Amino acid sequence: MLSSKEILQMRRDYLMPCLGYFYKDPPVFVRGDMQYLFDEKGKKYLDFFAGVSVMNCGHSNPEIIDRVTKQLGTLQHVTNVYLTQPVVELAKRLSEILPGNLHNSFFCMSGSEANEGAMLLARIYTGKRKFIALNRSLHGRTNLTMAATSIPMWRADPFLPEDFCFVSNTPEETLAQIESILKKDRDIAAFIFEPIQGNGGIITPPDGYFKEIASLLKSYGVLMICDEVQTGFARTGKLFAIEHYGVVPDIMTMSKALGNGIPIAAFSTTREIAASFTSPSASTLGGNPVACASALAVLDYIEKHNLCERAKKLGDLLYEKLLVLKERYPFVREVRGKGLMLGMELGYEGKEPLSAKTDAVLELLKEDGIILGKNGLYRNVLAFQPPLVIDETDIEYLVERLDNALKNS
Repeated sequence: MLSSKEILQMRRDYLMPCLGYFYKDPPVFVRGDMQYLFDEKGKKYLDFFAGVSVMNCGHSNPEIIDRVTKQLGTLQHVTNVYLTQPVVELAKRLSEILPGNLHNSFFCMSGSEANEGAMLLARIYTGKRKFIALNRSLHGRTNLTMAATSIPMWRADPFLPEDFCFVSNTPEETLAQIESILKKDRDIAAFIFEPIQGNGGIITPPDGYFKEIASLLKSYGVLMICDEVQTGFARTGKLFAIEHYGVVPDIMTMSKALGNGIPIAAFSTTREIAASFTSPSASTLGGNPVACASALAVLDYIEKHNLCERAKKLGDLLYEKLLVLKERYPFVREVRGKGLMLGMELGYEGKEPLSAKTDAVLELLKEDGIILGKNGLYRNVLAFQPPLVIDETDIEYLVERLDNALKNS
């Protein structure tokens, strides 16, 4: 087996330099088991990032793996211009669990592709070109989704289309800024948003926020595209985060946790909007039988093991314990989020964000066998997004070691 130094050097030699990595001395992960990861030396880690909200049902979950391997042994791929059963079963299942009247789906491979498709659909249906997005948004790495992204570090293309108007993600300002744009520009097809901004720093809007926006958009004939790529599938204590806000969007996108490590994504909409999408379109690997088998197993596991309720209960417990640490350490500016999608922002009020301290905390936790994420505009927000199969003992250990890391970083 290659050493971590050898793998790191090969990564530098053969992969694109745009790909970053965590830690000064990164471990090489070779095995996963539910909420745990193991490196090449056999060291065990408690995973509190879940591959960025992907492994909601845990690593190598046997109930999911069994169904995936069974599908692999029968039919692996034929592309979606041919008939297969898993894709229609998954589409029907989604129609039963999606909010409100969302009903028809298009399957693809990644969150970026789903968001790109959703915006295409909005243009086709409305006959309009432009979009409104929020500051601190991240919607993908394709041309249109990168243009919809506000975070500077994720806007790599120097020639992005200028079809986006960005508005404040501060609740007191968002509505007025959207209304100002809509009064001046009648070429807005949709407003695209994350119900909780993951990479933006676990930015969590207050209750009522999206209801006011939805009402305003409807009065101007502008669609709502809800990006549930990070927040979907029980992560926040609801199957979809938008359900916390009592709003049904016109189009919803999803990926990540839907496949629990098997690449799959989708955008879903109403029957009426879906009926406008008649031009030929396909995704070669979209709706792949193996990916759909995994997704169906994921949905069964979430329901069978009550992961929504589990995420809420354990998320509330973790949130309260993080608030105790906030009171103990004055440089913890805020704790926010819902369910098991929580963020702890490090930085003194009115001063520079504590990005270096955030990295130091991650290093100390890694040494203690805990994998934690970071995000935010200045990468100074500790991100708690574990597999939803963790237990109270895992939370106790995390908080104990986090306390030590905050004190000694």
